[in-house]
Amino acid sequence: MFTFVSGNLALDFAGTVQARSTTFDDLLDTPATFGAWTVAAELLGDAPRCDVDTLARAVRLREAAYRMALAAAHGAAFTDTDRRVVNDLAGGELPTVALRADGTITRTGDADAALTAIARCAVELLGTPALIKECGRAECTRLYVDTSRGGSRRWCDMTLCGNRAKSAAFRARHHGP
Repeated sequence: MFTFVSGNLALDFAGTVQARSTTFDDLLDTPATFGAWTVAAELLGDAPRCDVDTLARAVRLREAAYRMALAAAHGAAFTDTDRRVVNDLAGGELPTVALRADGTITRTGDADAALTAIARCAVELLGTPALIKECGRAECTRLYVDTSRGGSRRWCDMTLCGNRAKSAAFRARHHGP
């Protein structure tokens, strides 16, 4: 259900909306799905209690981070409103991590701690000269950090979008429009 291919947790969180330009498929449609995302993202070991207010804060963060990353990808300035949303949430307590006797890690905290971790990832990303790009597949609106040699990466993920784009191009070349 959730994918983590963007190279940054805040961008993966922004990717919980798929096809923003067409169908706007929101994967965080209930408070419980935000809790499930925190576990899938390995921020927390167990889904935190979430209510509609928590989900609303999560969506505000997600959308502010997306707009800021998109602005960064296009060399544009951040809005003060989006910057405040991210900075305010980045100032909270982080999840607690501990090492168990068997060498595994426990991650504990509430939904606000998870939001703080996501916001801090956004701050760290947006405060550096990272190369943020939009996926080259027209139907995909995911943003990602391009760490490829020469900055030549074109898709958020080769298996998700790269293969689809290449297959579509092949079909168009060999079977017409």
